Order: sequence, then C-alpha cells, then structure tokens
Amino acid sequence: MADGADPHLVEKTLSREELLRGNFLHVVRERVVLPSGAPATREFVIHPGAVMVIPMLDDGRLVLERQYRHPVGRVMVEFPAGKLDAGEDRLACARRELQEETGYTAREWAFAGQLHPVISYSTEFIDVWFARGLAAGERRLDEEEFLDVFTATPQQLLAWSRDGSVTDAKTLVGVLWLQNVLAGAWQLDWRP
Repeated sequence: MADGADPHLVEKTLSREELLRGNFLHVVRERVVLPSGAPATREFVIHPGAVMVIPMLDDGRLVLERQYRHPVGRVMVEFPAGKLDAGEDRLACARRELQEETGYTAREWAFAGQLHPVISYSTEFIDVWFARGLAAGERRLDEEEFLDVFTATPQQLLAWSRDGSVTDAKTLVGVLWLQNVLAGAWQLDWRP
C-alpha cells in the first residue's frame, strides 16, 4: 500500500511535550485530533533506529548471541543488532555492530527489509541485513556490554522459536526472513 492512501485514519498533531530525555530514551506526549475530530493524547518513545544482522557461515550455521536484557530479567538469544549513531549509514552500522559484537566481518551483504517492533509506543525501526562470507576476528564490545557469541543451525533456531526459547521480536522476524530466503521464496540482492 502507498503512503497517504488512508487519510481518513490519520491523526493530526496539535502539540508536543517532552516527558523524558535520558541517555537512551526520549519520551514525548502529543496532543492529537482523531479522525472523528475528538482530542486525544499519545505518549511514545522517539528512537533513532537500529539494524539487525543475520550472519550466515559458509557451512549454513548462523552466528547468534546470548545477552542479559534487564527490562525482561532474562538472558535472550538474539541476532546481532544495535542502534544507529546520529548520521550513520545503515550498512555501515550493520558492519560495525557485527564486528563489535561478534568479531566477524562479512564479504557480502544484502538488505532484506525493515520492521517496526513496537508501533504502539515507539518510532523505532530496525533494518534487517543478511551477511555471508564471514571471517572471524576480534570483538570490540562496548564497556557495558556483556554477551556470548555462539552458532546454531537454522533448524535449531526455528525449533527454539517454536518452543518459546526465543521470544525477541526482531530475532523472530529474522527467522521469518531466513526461512523464506532459504526456501527460495524471497530473493536477496547481495553486494560486497
């Protein structure tokens, strides 16, 4: 569907108030007019966007991470991912995050698509990238970043997604993309 195809559903912003500007979160409240003409408020997080990488080894295994996520109080299985820096090119961010978190660099990259993980309360988008032709190297984790890197087959990751071991939304979307790419249903445009 084209943007602008549903003007009868669009809310109009009247004003914005900043509620919080922290090191990571920026939260605002907007007063809006609903399509019916009634007033309403919307509170949401402004996010600069992020990338997620689906790194595929030559033998078919995937590079994954295990990382403690404080808000949910669990160690989560995830694809490598990270937030865009101001003005950063999205592919450059994908390359940086893969190398920093896993130590791997990739010979080829393919942009798969974009997802919006929490549309009800955040502007966040995540670009989905595939990486192949991986070469191992040294990780450069941020000072406050602690994670384990491991490999698994697509079948293992699919089973963990099905049994509830993997619940991270971006990783589950990555599994959907991966399934369709491996089945030949969705094509990727690989580039160096």
